[in-house]
Amino acid sequence: MNEITTTKMKQMKLYGMHNAFKTAIESGKTDHYTLDQFIAMLIDAEWDERHNRRIERSIKNARFHYKSNIENINFDTSRNLDRNQVLRLAACDFVEKNQNVLITGSTGVGKSFLGTALGYQACIQGYKVSYYSTSKLFAKLKMAKADGSYLRELAKIERQDVIILDDFGLQALDSQNRITLLEIIEDRHNNGSIIVTSQIPVQGWYDIIGEKTIADAILDRLIHQSHRIELQGESMRKKRGINKE
Repeated sequence: MNEITTTKMKQMKLYGMHNAFKTAIESGKTDHYTLDQFIAMLIDAEWDERHNRRIERSIKNARFHYKSNIENINFDTSRNLDRNQVLRLAACDFVEKNQNVLITGSTGVGKSFLGTALGYQACIQGYKVSYYSTSKLFAKLKMAKADGSYLRELAKIERQDVIILDDFGLQALDSQNRITLLEIIEDRHNNGSIIVTSQIPVQGWYDIIGEKTIADAILDRLIHQSHRIELQGESMRKKRGINKE
């Protein structure tokens, strides 16, 4: 009877319930539960299994460049990183409020790590997240304009609760990328959050974007109600290299 039951659970894709039921039977602990406790245990196991699968799927769909998490962030005082601010952002209220996070600092100080960690946290909270290398995103959207899939690609971006634009400002925007960025920002204004990482201080973004009128339109929407983090200190990559020695 138990084999038939576990087989049916697998066929119905009740994997969490299947594993919990099988474990309870094999360990002989079924007598430790009342009937309602046993059913509650099976339901909890199934809920946890589905919840974890959703998180794993969300993280996979985000296409993060690498794995990072809030627990591994270095809050050394030399980094100018406020632990309380980061923990508040990790609660993802900024996503609920459609606010942005702008992270700046020199090469190697951990901008991408921090931005990605917040992205992972948003996935855990159940939000849809997409990570983009900014230069690769612009290149992809240029190709999409050429093959007629541009609006479809923009719609994919718009459906995300959070997008991460990593390494923004490595090169000045041309006229096409400038308009593309404006369209992305306009679509997300009051409808989603953006996490931007950049080596260039925010005040230098006007020069990166160019065309004052468009730059004003982009930065007014991007900076308004944003959280700013200006990382300082030595390159984390350099520090890791010294520690290995």
